Amino acid sequence: MISEIDKYTYRVTWSDEDEEFVGLCAEFSSLSWLAASPEEALRGIRTIVNDCVKDMIKNEEDVPKPISTRKHSGKFMVRVPPDVHRLLATEAAESGVSLNRIASAKLARW
Repeated sequence: MISEIDKYTYRVTWSDEDEEFVGLCAEFSSLSWLAASPEEALRGIRTIVNDCVKDMIKNEEDVPKPISTRKHSGKFMVRVPPDVHRLLATEAAESGVSLNRIASAKLARW
């Protein structure tokens, strides 16, 4: 059986500032782990997340659900400057599609 901790979103990246690899977890953005190798950074962040979750459970705190298991509706609202709104609306009209379709296509390329 896969534990919830294994379902969290982990990432390892290089830090020029620290001259080491840094392990990160999206669900626990305040935590990080520095190490000489990417493997050590991943192992370190997974260990500290595990310890943090155990502590949260012990203290009866809400433990974040993994992003991968959360339900997403496919809807969200984005505020943009009026001139961006106007440009997108113009592009949508000229293309004969909805503003939503234009915005979605642009986000999908991201």
